Amino acid sequence: MGCCCSCCEKEDGLSEKELEMKAKKLSISKNMTSPNVEIGDRGEISGEGLALAGVQIEQDAAYWEWHIKLPSKTHCDTIMFGVTSKKNRGFYEELEDKILGEEGVSSQHTGTNWMRKVEVENGDVVGVAVQQSDLPMIQFYLNSEPLHDRAVNRFRGNVYPAICLPKSASGKLKVNLALEESDFKQRSPGERFGPVIVARSIV
Repeated sequence: MGCCCSCCEKEDGLSEKELEMKAKKLSISKNMTSPNVEIGDRGEISGEGLALAGVQIEQDAAYWEWHIKLPSKTHCDTIMFGVTSKKNRGFYEELEDKILGEEGVSSQHTGTNWMRKVEVENGDVVGVAVQQSDLPMIQFYLNSEPLHDRAVNRFRGNVYPAICLPKSASGKLKVNLALEESDFKQRSPGERFGPVIVARSIV
C-alpha cells in the first residue's frame, strides 16, 4: 500500500523545486538589474535604479502589473514603467562612470527611453500592455484607467518588462511585479493581452 507525500508535490503536480524555479523565472532578474536595487525573498524590490524581469516578451501582445507599496499619504511621481533591452553588469558600470564624470546622461544611456513616469501612491496598480505586431506600442494603466498621454508608440528589438526606482523614494517605496494572471489585481485591457509567456528566462 503506497503513500502520498503532499510535501513533495504542490499545485499542478509540480515539486517544490520546480515551483521555486518557476517563481524565479517570473520575477526580477538579479543579473540584469542595477546593483542598487534590493530584491526580497518574494521578489519585492526597493532601492534605486533600473530593474528588469527575467523573461523576454516574445508574444504579440502581453500584460503585466506593478503593485505599489508606500507609506500612508505619500506619493511618488518620478518612478518609471515600461520595457527595456537586455542589460548586464557592464551597462551599470558604464552608466556609473558617466554619472560620476558629470557627462550628459540621456534616457538612451539610462535604458529608460521606452519607459514613462506615472505618479503613484500606496496600493496603486500600474498595468502595462505591450503589442508588438503591426504598430509596436506600450500602453499604461493606473488602477485600470488608461493613461493615453503616456503611451509609447514605437520600440524595437528584444525587450523585457522594466521599472526604474527613483533615488528620492529610496527607503520608502516597495514594488511587486505580477506576471501571472492569478496575481493580477486588475483586468487586462483586452483578451489578446494575456500574461507574459515564459519561453526563455534569465535569473
